[in-house]
Amino acid sequence: MGLDDKIGNAAENARGKAKETAGKATGDERLEAEGKGDQVKADLKNAGEKVKDAFKH
Repeated sequence: MGLDDKIGNAAENARGKAKETAGKATGDERLEAEGKGDQVKADLKNAGEKVKDAFKH
């Protein structure tokens, strides 16, 4: 996994956590769900990159 990918996925995960927290704080269920979704996307991307790396070695 390239460094750019790692940074991008970490940033997406952090944005997701921020959205989730903001949604919880304001009672905005849509924003909270969107934040959780962003975190799941980032986790899936990380998993995909790890699979690619495993096949490269």
